[in-house]
Amino acid sequence: MTAPSAPRHFSMIRGFHLADVFTLGNAACGVAGVLMAMRFLASRDAGDLLLAAAFAPAAFLFDVLDGRIARWRHTSSPLGRELDSLADVISFGVAPAALAYAAGMNGLWDAVILVYFVCCGVSRLARYNVTAEAMSADAGKVTYFEGTPIPTSVLLTAVVAWAAWQGRVGPDLYFGAWSLPGGTLHPLVLLFALSGTLMVSKTLRIPKL
Repeated sequence: MTAPSAPRHFSMIRGFHLADVFTLGNAACGVAGVLMAMRFLASRDAGDLLLAAAFAPAAFLFDVLDGRIARWRHTSSPLGRELDSLADVISFGVAPAALAYAAGMNGLWDAVILVYFVCCGVSRLARYNVTAEAMSADAGKVTYFEGTPIPTSVLLTAVVAWAAWQGRVGPDLYFGAWSLPGGTLHPLVLLFALSGTLMVSKTLRIPKL
């Protein structure tokens, strides 16, 4: 008589490693950043916006540590890779877009560009996951990134944080606003369009250290 198999949720728990805890820390920072951006919309307290931006470098730190711990403990796994991508979408895709929207980039064309930015981030991560397997099989490891990695969006949150620090949010955003057919566009949001485009670029190759 064979012993009953363990419930599926217990099997999943056994599949987690120390590095995955840090990956979840990354995701938690991203969610916290989104919530603080939402809180700013209600409170109009610049401190809330600055705190929302501060979660981006914290998420980046967790993102760096989870990779190093996985390599140190030799515990890389498909589960860890998927967790990492999902956490990155939140922390370096959705959270920066929410921060920008809360800071005043909330016109119709701003929203279109922010959606484009997040979609580029999602596409970038999906492409990386697919190509990483083939590259790892050939070279033993991923040797370069196609397009800029999504964590580079911490630079965008730094720009928004600086604007918040200077009180240049809402109607006082740097470079003002353009009235275009159908809605408003704040030129500052074009940084997000540039970032998204660079992420999905197939000609830009960055060596992975």
